[in-house]
Amino acid sequence: MTEAFDEIKVEFVGLEESVQAVAGAIHDSGEIPERYIRTEVHADPLIADAEGYTLPTIDMSRLLNPEFSKEELAKLGSACENWGFFQLVNHGVDGGLSRQIKADVSEFFSLPLEEKSAVAIPPNGMQGFGHHFVFSKEQKLDWVDLLFLATRPVEERSLDFWPKKPTTFTDTLDKYTAELANVAEQLFRFMAEDLGVDHDALLGTFKGLPQRVRINYYPPCRQADKVLGLSPHTDGTGMTLLLHVNDVQGLQIRKDGEWFSVQALPGSLVVNIGDVLEILTNGKYKSIEHRAVINPEKERITIAAFHNVHLPCTIGPLPELGNPCYKAIDGFEFTKGYFAAKLEGRSYLESFKL
Repeated sequence: MTEAFDEIKVEFVGLEESVQAVAGAIHDSGEIPERYIRTEVHADPLIADAEGYTLPTIDMSRLLNPEFSKEELAKLGSACENWGFFQLVNHGVDGGLSRQIKADVSEFFSLPLEEKSAVAIPPNGMQGFGHHFVFSKEQKLDWVDLLFLATRPVEERSLDFWPKKPTTFTDTLDKYTAELANVAEQLFRFMAEDLGVDHDALLGTFKGLPQRVRINYYPPCRQADKVLGLSPHTDGTGMTLLLHVNDVQGLQIRKDGEWFSVQALPGSLVVNIGDVLEILTNGKYKSIEHRAVINPEKERITIAAFHNVHLPCTIGPLPELGNPCYKAIDGFEFTKGYFAAKLEGRSYLESFKL
């Protein structure tokens, strides 16, 4: 790991149980532990009529084709400004590789807890299998187990936290994340073109395309309306690329003050703008609040690849985009602060507004 990222120490409270194990116990007893019951799900319900709330779809092959690039670039800009989310199709990631990473991730989460715990997150650590954003024994918990890994640049990996089973995991994740980094770089370049800023000015903040991967396992829960897979939050990153490992949906985003469900297209990557990109673009691109809900019958698994700032750096609005609406902040302090804050909607991002 880089020295800067290695210095990010957060006082997370360790959990001795996995949510998958809790879900199994509930199947027998029928009672959800109080720490997992989330009353805000009912206080902040899903929009009843979602007509017109369909994520924009961006076609990478059209962006790369001079005949269609201008039209598709306008769609990309509109999606980033008005939605902060879009589905990316024809993205160029090898189909066989996508199928293999899905198989490897599914196999890892099917292992006994003792084997998954071989790569458990250490006390106050960031990488490995377990939980993030747990700060007290009394805190309400999300209904999710995760595997969090630093993936790029290669020399920054801590391979002690990469699962040894399945045996193909390391090689598959290495190749898959390399292809995602290429997709992210292409998107950053097109975004710079849409914004009318120098490519290097935007990409400089993401020099080397530092990348972290969070693999999420959401067990089913028969009382799904009482639990929450992932609390409402924004991503403290530049850009996130999300792959659905299976066909179970659960992502919801907040638009115009209302929650609605995202139906991921087969083979697509769901892309969202992170807090850093909203700050860099001086608010032109939007980092949108989102959450994950639980299926009563089926497990849901996703792979989120976060493309982060290069440390050390300063995060602030690009001067070409007008008078700054956000404070500039040291990149290390921004990242440390994000992980040290509870997942509470847009509250962390809003704290940087002038």
